[in-house]
Amino acid sequence: MCQTHVGRFSLQVASLLVAHRIHHSMTTLAFDDDGVDVVYEGTEFRLEKALIEEATEKSYYDVTDHEVLQMVADQPNLQGEPRRVGDILD
Repeated sequence: MCQTHVGRFSLQVASLLVAHRIHHSMTTLAFDDDGVDVVYEGTEFRLEKALIEEATEKSYYDVTDHEVLQMVADQPNLQGEPRRVGDILD
């Protein structure tokens, strides 16, 4: 399991969206209604919806993929326009 600190995760978001899965150079984010499955530098873990809401102080569906990436990676490579979780899941 990866070390995590509420509100201070680090990730890199990619520009390829397949279903609800987003790939970034060394990171994969897979969104569903209950949270995000993350693969970061080969380590797999899950960020639950409640944890993301607590860390961002926003509704899960209003959080963007860039915000989730910033929770996971120390220096994320943010490319492209941020996308709301609500739009990704539509």
